[in-house]
Amino acid sequence: MTSIPQALLWCLSAGTVAAVVLAALLVRVRKERAGLRARLTAAEEHSSATLHGNTELSARLRATEAEVRHLAEARLPDLTLALAHPHVPVRGLLDKRFGGSETDEALDAVMAQVSEAITKERTRVDAAAQSTLRGATTTIQALLYQVQTSLQAMQHKYDDPQIAQDLLDADFLNEQALRRVQATGVVCGAWPGLTREDSYLAELVVGATSRLRGYERVQVSNQLRDPVAVVARAVEPIAITVTELLANALHHSHRELPVTVTLQQGNRGASVIIDDYGVGMHDDELKHAMELLASNDGLLLTQLGDPPRSGFAAAGQLVRQYGFGVHVEPSPYGGVRAVVYIPGDPLLTVLDEGARPISVMAPMPHRAPGGPRDRAAVPSAMPTGASAPATPAGAVPTPRPAAEAHAVPVQPAPARPDAEPAPQPPVEGELPRRRRRRPQAEQQPESHADTLNLRSPEETGSRWAALQRGTESGRAAAHSEPPRSPEGNAQS
Repeated sequence: MTSIPQALLWCLSAGTVAAVVLAALLVRVRKERAGLRARLTAAEEHSSATLHGNTELSARLRATEAEVRHLAEARLPDLTLALAHPHVPVRGLLDKRFGGSETDEALDAVMAQVSEAITKERTRVDAAAQSTLRGATTTIQALLYQVQTSLQAMQHKYDDPQIAQDLLDADFLNEQALRRVQATGVVCGAWPGLTREDSYLAELVVGATSRLRGYERVQVSNQLRDPVAVVARAVEPIAITVTELLANALHHSHRELPVTVTLQQGNRGASVIIDDYGVGMHDDELKHAMELLASNDGLLLTQLGDPPRSGFAAAGQLVRQYGFGVHVEPSPYGGVRAVVYIPGDPLLTVLDEGARPISVMAPMPHRAPGGPRDRAAVPSAMPTGASAPATPAGAVPTPRPAAEAHAVPVQPAPARPDAEPAPQPPVEGELPRRRRRRPQAEQQPESHADTLNLRSPEETGSRWAALQRGTESGRAAAHSEPPRSPEGNAQS
């Protein structure tokens, strides 16, 4: 009876232990299942993140490739064009998200290197082109000077009016070619190629006018108080500059409209003011012209346009080398005003009109009544004083260039080249001074319409031949009889 309950107790104990073990196993299984589920979830999330990262990386790579293609196809061609034409814009990044990134810095470095390489190559090629042109223009210019000398010798040799006219036409065409070659050489860094002596500013302007087609339209008004002259080394550079500015004025205005030139004197220099009544210049054109005139030493031939326009560029080179100034602005007459300012120190001087009279081709200065018409030359280049009243430019007709000059009869033995009706007695201690007669053009001013009336080629040739004969006879007479002073006594 006793053994039966113990067996049952042992059975119940074993069942209890088994139940506890089963419960522990069940809890363990559940924990393992939860952990496995968590690992599966983490694995799924990692796979999704990896897939998303791969997608972003692929998109960034595609965007970078697009930027590189944009650099090669758009930005570099824009940069090449902008180096020749600064107004052309250069496109930026295709994707703005790259701004400030390493990719943006790398692309900018490529742009800078390409720009530097192109600039160096352009400079090298342009320097080679300028060197070639400089050598060619120097040789051609020397040959044209020889042709000019031969033509002038033939003009003195032959007296036939028709031959004289033909020689004048050939000489004028030669002058046109010489002017273009000279300006091109100056742009390329060549020396102007001609040395002169000190020359009156009025003579210089008239000589520059005679180099141009349409010179008869140019009207020069001389407002200088003193016999102002340009020093020898600056004569040809200033003549080239005035010629190019006049050519620009004549070309951009109607052939029936005049171009006025006014010579003004200030306390520190003199100015040549050129006004035309043409179409004018836009703001961009004026800005470009002032850049060319700003004496930039790094000028390239490709900056002169197609076809090249070398006028302002040549003037800018001469401004840089010789120290005078050129300014271009809208004219009050609707066209363009160009001002050539020549500083008195060191480019101007004052000549003695008695020892060296001014050419009859040059306009006489407008001096105030009772003013110092023939004052002695002073040591300073530009004496100070009140300026003479200015009159409208072009009020006095411009004497025609050599091709259209009046025949001036020369006396066989002139005691004085030109004399005033009532010469003033010389100041004590001062040498007698020669005085010149005012030219016919100033005594009896012609109307503007008469100034534009041209003579026939036959009449021009006849007058030129008469001028040559008169000049030669006058020179011969001057050598045969000694000159006399205003008092009639022979000079020692």
